[in-house]
Amino acid sequence: MRYVPWDELHGEPNIIVDGYPADGTLITLSHWVGSGSPDELADDLSTQIAFRYLDRPDLWVGAEAVSNNHFDEDGLCGIYAVLHPPEAQAAREKIIDVASAGDFGVFSSRDAARVAFALMSYADADRSPLGAEVFGRPYPEQSAALYQECLTKLPDMLAATDRFRPWWKAEDAWLQRDLDRVERGEITIAEMPELDLAIVTLPEDGDDTIESEAGILGCHQGALHNRTSMFRTLVVRGNRYIVRYRYETWVRYVSRPTMPRVDLSPLAEELTARESGAGRWTFDGNDSLTPKLRITGDDGSSLGRDEFTAAVVEFLRRSA
Repeated sequence: MRYVPWDELHGEPNIIVDGYPADGTLITLSHWVGSGSPDELADDLSTQIAFRYLDRPDLWVGAEAVSNNHFDEDGLCGIYAVLHPPEAQAAREKIIDVASAGDFGVFSSRDAARVAFALMSYADADRSPLGAEVFGRPYPEQSAALYQECLTKLPDMLAATDRFRPWWKAEDAWLQRDLDRVERGEITIAEMPELDLAIVTLPEDGDDTIESEAGILGCHQGALHNRTSMFRTLVVRGNRYIVRYRYETWVRYVSRPTMPRVDLSPLAEELTARESGAGRWTFDGNDSLTPKLRITGDDGSSLGRDEFTAAVVEFLRRSA
């Protein structure tokens, strides 16, 4: 089998990993809701679904091409498994752990997290060793270049993670800072399982303006997601608050039940009405991968922590 960029499939019989089917798709191995992935292969990650496919010769299809329309760790790991079954099976648990670290911010092995960090450094225009020229291309060409490079690099990343330290060390240091803060009690996590809600309080000495897929008010999500299984997160840093649905609630997550996403737009309107300043609360919408309820502007909220938390909890209870 071979990797074929999405926009070069042209109806060729194919397997799609971690996305929706294309023309010519014979089977989809994806945790995306509505992707058509077979129920008997269902699992939390597309990479796990790919391994389940390898375990079921009765479901194998006659396709030589495998593809995906976007680049990320779960897609890469799943495609690698389909392309290289013996090598992937030998490192199955670590490969799944890399995919989990990338998609969910949850991992068992620190090296798996570091591989995920390195992979996303390759996909970051400011840090990638691929060079600026790649990131000046249309996204389908960027994605293809990343798959072509990282499919060859993944075995080395798994076997000799420290060799890729330049591409994971910065995010790993950020993660370690926040793991240490959780251990010292400087970051606290209070759980409300009946609402699938974790209330996280962060120190005020961080940069709460950091915008990153891996960050929540400047805290690395891995430091939180590895300490709580709650899929709704209310994060507090001083007078700045965010309510966020984790990615697990967007995909077809099967290892445990998840509460449905509640539209927080009415809560945003309610909170805005309570603000004494110019701040306006917005909600990204339930179709977003990890939607957030947050306030606009740089001044934070005029609402106290207890008032804000009580409003969120009451709204979620009413909506249950």
